[in-house]
Amino acid sequence: MRRFLWLLVVGLLFSPRAAVRAADLPQQAEAALARGVTFFHQQVAAHGGYVYLYSADLTKQEGEGRTTREQAWVQPPGTPAVGEALLQAYLRTGSQEALIAAKDAAECLLQGQYRSGGWNASVEFEPAERAKHAYRVDRPLPKKRQRNTSSLDDDKTQSALRFLMQLDRALQFQEARIHDATLFALDSLLAAQFPNGAWAQVWEAPADLTRPDSLKASYPQDWPRKYPGGDYWLFYTFNDNNISQTVDTLRLADEIYGGDRYRAAIDKAGQFILDAQMPEPQPAWAQQYNFEMHPVWARKFEPPAISGSESQRLIETLLDLYVASGKRPFLEAVPPALAYLRRSQLPDGRLARFYELQTNKPLYMNTQYELTYSDSDLPTHYGFQVGSSLDRLQKRYDSVSRLSAADLEKLRQPRSPSPPRASTLEARVREIIAAQDDRGAWVEDGPLKYHGKGDPTRRVISSQTFA
Repeated sequence: MRRFLWLLVVGLLFSPRAAVRAADLPQQAEAALARGVTFFHQQVAAHGGYVYLYSADLTKQEGEGRTTREQAWVQPPGTPAVGEALLQAYLRTGSQEALIAAKDAAECLLQGQYRSGGWNASVEFEPAERAKHAYRVDRPLPKKRQRNTSSLDDDKTQSALRFLMQLDRALQFQEARIHDATLFALDSLLAAQFPNGAWAQVWEAPADLTRPDSLKASYPQDWPRKYPGGDYWLFYTFNDNNISQTVDTLRLADEIYGGDRYRAAIDKAGQFILDAQMPEPQPAWAQQYNFEMHPVWARKFEPPAISGSESQRLIETLLDLYVASGKRPFLEAVPPALAYLRRSQLPDGRLARFYELQTNKPLYMNTQYELTYSDSDLPTHYGFQVGSSLDRLQKRYDSVSRLSAADLEKLRQPRSPSPPRASTLEARVREIIAAQDDRGAWVEDGPLKYHGKGDPTRRVISSQTFA
């Protein structure tokens, strides 16, 4: 009986009917994509924008906290991430609804762009809340203090810009409002760059051009073991890979708009990465530096320290910069950083998020937010230990370092990404189509994070999954 069933399955797989089903798969995929776009655009979107998670019945929603239908989220995987997915759907299929949905997402972002040029975590549409913000499209309220803080934290402004730039290109730069807002944001981002090539976490005005432009990172003589408070967000920061994401964004701007300004800003940022590399015995990077180029506190759980997380991403950025420019200093900074991180690995192969300055002891916080060398009582909201990408980074360094000038030039030419293997792709596509419900939604198991322990939600719709 078992043999008979196996032969039956094989016969079905290789029957003409099965071949027809395989041939129909692209049409099925396009139809599922169209249903998904229609559902997200017509039922999930509010003011053209999106948040992170929705209950399956769409009665509850949240970003980094509970949200209402009068709020959209910028920080990924919010509106820019969904907008970019909608744009890709249009570019792949020509779907006009996908294009309209992408343009609606862009309009949502235009409604949330600050007069300082960038974006923050969310966009407010409820009139009383909206009046608290200095949105560029709204008239100023002179007697009211309005928030005008553009942020690079957690890829906020960068993600909005990457989506808008790609949409601007897809529209052949003919939609004046989108084009103008995008260039205004890029101009503001360039103006927020310090003379040494760094950016702070946020800006409200152009950077202070009187700051020094060539200081090298060094160890402070001493640093406070207790959190001192202060406006850490005004200092030079790599925290959460802000500058790496900004460099990626400017590389896309250079590709789409050209001109020398974006390349010059990228080169300055690269020089800052080199200048911020700490000397021996820890030739890697801190999260945050003051204007004297000493590592300093950021939030109450982010002490002055060498970062095992941000340092790995900066190695990746240095390799990208070397491939893009051929400038040897970007390449030469990598081996000492890799060697240092390799000898700093924890017994399980991971890296500590923080290593104490000069002693290189893994540094942690306990649940009372006190510095400690023990990892036995860690807060759960933050990654105090991170995965190691050192093998992959070493492999990439070895490959890149062997390239000739001609090889590097070839790598700089625009290339289409290699398609995945058909067999792997087909199985995944069938899985995705089967998971779509009658509305066009992809619903998955999971709770809402910010609706309280008693919230009964167990099935959610995720913007990240949709994208």
